[in-house]
Amino acid sequence: MMARQVVAKPRRQALQGDVYLLHAQSSSCLSMTEELFLDAAEYGNIPEVRRMLEQLPELDVNCVNYMGLNALQLAVANEHLEVTKLLLTKKDLARIGDALLLAISKGYIRIVEAILNHQALADSQMLTNSPSQAETHDDFFAYDEDGTRFSHDITPIILASQCHDYEIVHILFTKGARIERPHDYFCQCRICSEQQKHDSFSHSQSRINAYKGLASPAYLSLSNEDPVMAALELGNELAVLANIEKEFKNEYQKLSMQCKDFVVGLLDLCRNTEEVKAVLNGDTESCQSAETFSRQNLIRLKLAIKYEVKKFVAHPNCQQQLLSIWYENLSGLRQQTTAVKVLLVLGVAAGLPVLAFIYWIAPSSKLGKLMCGPFLKFVAHAASFMIFLCLLILNAADRFGGTSLLPNMTTHDHPSQLFRMKTTPFTWMEILIISWVIGKIWEECKDIWSQDIREYISEPWNLLDFSILTIFMTSFIARLMAFWHAYSAQCYVDKHYNGLPNMTLPSEIQYFQLARVNWMPSDPQLISEGLYAIAVVLSFSRIAYILPANESFGPLQISLGRTVKDIFKFMVIFITVFVAFMVGMFNLYSYYLGAKHNDAFTTLEESFKTLFWAIFGLSEVKSVVINIDHKFIENIGYVLYGVYNIIMVIVLLNMLIAMFNSSFQEIEDDSDVEWKFARAKLWFSYFENGGTLPVPFNLVPSPMSIVSLWLGIRDLLWDGPQGKSKESTHEEVELNKLRQQEDLNVEAPLGPSHHQKIMNSLIKRYILKAQRDKENEDINEGELKEIKQDISSLRYELLERENHDMEKLAKLIRHLGDVIHVHQKEDQKN
Repeated sequence: MMARQVVAKPRRQALQGDVYLLHAQSSSCLSMTEELFLDAAEYGNIPEVRRMLEQLPELDVNCVNYMGLNALQLAVANEHLEVTKLLLTKKDLARIGDALLLAISKGYIRIVEAILNHQALADSQMLTNSPSQAETHDDFFAYDEDGTRFSHDITPIILASQCHDYEIVHILFTKGARIERPHDYFCQCRICSEQQKHDSFSHSQSRINAYKGLASPAYLSLSNEDPVMAALELGNELAVLANIEKEFKNEYQKLSMQCKDFVVGLLDLCRNTEEVKAVLNGDTESCQSAETFSRQNLIRLKLAIKYEVKKFVAHPNCQQQLLSIWYENLSGLRQQTTAVKVLLVLGVAAGLPVLAFIYWIAPSSKLGKLMCGPFLKFVAHAASFMIFLCLLILNAADRFGGTSLLPNMTTHDHPSQLFRMKTTPFTWMEILIISWVIGKIWEECKDIWSQDIREYISEPWNLLDFSILTIFMTSFIARLMAFWHAYSAQCYVDKHYNGLPNMTLPSEIQYFQLARVNWMPSDPQLISEGLYAIAVVLSFSRIAYILPANESFGPLQISLGRTVKDIFKFMVIFITVFVAFMVGMFNLYSYYLGAKHNDAFTTLEESFKTLFWAIFGLSEVKSVVINIDHKFIENIGYVLYGVYNIIMVIVLLNMLIAMFNSSFQEIEDDSDVEWKFARAKLWFSYFENGGTLPVPFNLVPSPMSIVSLWLGIRDLLWDGPQGKSKESTHEEVELNKLRQQEDLNVEAPLGPSHHQKIMNSLIKRYILKAQRDKENEDINEGELKEIKQDISSLRYELLERENHDMEKLAKLIRHLGDVIHVHQKEDQKN
């Protein structure tokens, strides 16, 4: 009775507040026995719960309190393990699933183990199915809104993964629990269509909850043979979903970043080069070939660069490994001063033809192998590009001080020569430039052949190269057309005339004798010169590609690239405003041609020029003045022109400057990571085998390439359709092998490979670190709560022992009284 009085008081206090929570299932419907039973379960009164379960067989163990919680849920919520075990022995116990979810959310591992040993959870499908699935028992989960804290798409393994409880996740794995991967967002299967039609919001939430479990470090660590590859691919999938499902963009981006942080955390725990290589390369033992034996494949690092996992790529462990590959066969160069490196670069540039010839005849020699190294390959290609830029400069050297041939002048080498035969032929400098362009085209064709066309297009530098080469080739073709026309005219003159002085030529032939001022605007030579000028400008912008190699210029190049993206975004608003005012001002002044101070706005072209130069303050205010007395039109012009200048100059240009500042500051705040990521991308382009000879030396076929071509033709002719299986790139083959690694490892009877042992060690370190960090965060609250629960349990045990001792003492006293009474009767008889 004492124990009952002790626990009754808190219950009455609880019922005094929040009366609005009471409903049809309130505590007023409970009998006094059921209330005492729920109180005993909530406060951990083990003796009372045991007594009531044994002595009251008619007791309803599934009765609920005013919050809709039964005895099992109350015992679990307050971490009463012994009470939970007692309740689990009862048959027809309801809401076991809810109790399991509650124990998982609280992190009560021993209670979770006790519930999982219940016969209702013998089938592992019960752990995989969510409460909303029809296969589960009706009383396994609580379907009423007040009876459960979790949505109907939460399974035990999803909840444990979201709580990052590694031990509980491991226990559930041993029981066969798994998270079902959501279907593709655009999936049109029957299940997805029905869920989307029934409740689209619930369908999206269930997908997010599943991805929260899949992206948990606990699930990634324990469910995958290759957690690095799984995390990289899942992170990219979530990043793609963030751009598709804009409504839940923040959630998907957070999960994507969680996957990326997990991979960085694993790399951070590496203790030697072997472990770093295992993370970056994968299982090289199962997918090793002749090409990858000498150099690491770095397939995971390629994926990290492709998916822009910048912290992973810029990590010191990764960068150190990349640096060792970059200076392959030149390890001593890393310790040399900058002056020595500059001298080496100049030496390679000066001796480039000789080095190319040696590599051509002896690629397997010591010098040939040095040329295959990434650093020297980069130096050779950079030197080749700088020579190309020098050719572009020297091609105009004869006009540095001004041309001697004025636009109204003509010249001839001999009397019968047409003037255009002096201007259209290619010079030897231009022929060298053409050879460089053709060599670059061949290099780009090999790049497209060796990789997927979509990957090629996704790289901005490839698009710039394609644009430069296209403009150059168009310019050369137009120049060739001009030369061909001039040559045809010259052949006509040589055939029909002995000399040109005082000769009347046909108009189509006479045209090729005219000075530049008389050429048609569509003349192929003029088009060629204009396109050539554009190509030269773009060619010099290509220098920015090699700037990330330097720590000082790399962040500037990245900031410049980001500002270009900002300009493209800004141009949408800019063009809208510009076109609006251009058309409006043209409609206002198009009727006043010849009646204005100038021709501004009278034609669409003049309207464009005036408004464009007004941005830079080079247009006059008088552009809106009309010479006749139409003040209304003139005032409208003043207002529109003033509003245009306010919007464009004050608002939009300052907004663009603010965007530039924001982008620059964003890069500057994380400049080291951004620069190392950009440098890694640059280095990777030189890690691949092949492409050793720079432009234009790559145009000369090497003996090895001739042999490879012959073998390829032979295989094509002899093998026939079997050769189609060889079309996949080496990189795709490596990736497919790594993705199938888990299945191969399951089938292998020889136990885990060396790579798996390394990954298991890293995973153990990661889990221990995560658990240690969690213990440090929750040590005060956790210990306090545990002490509180122990005191509560001890209190009821002491009360029970006291009651037992009191009853024993009462029995002894009664027995003693009986003995004394007997002795007294005997004394009276005597």
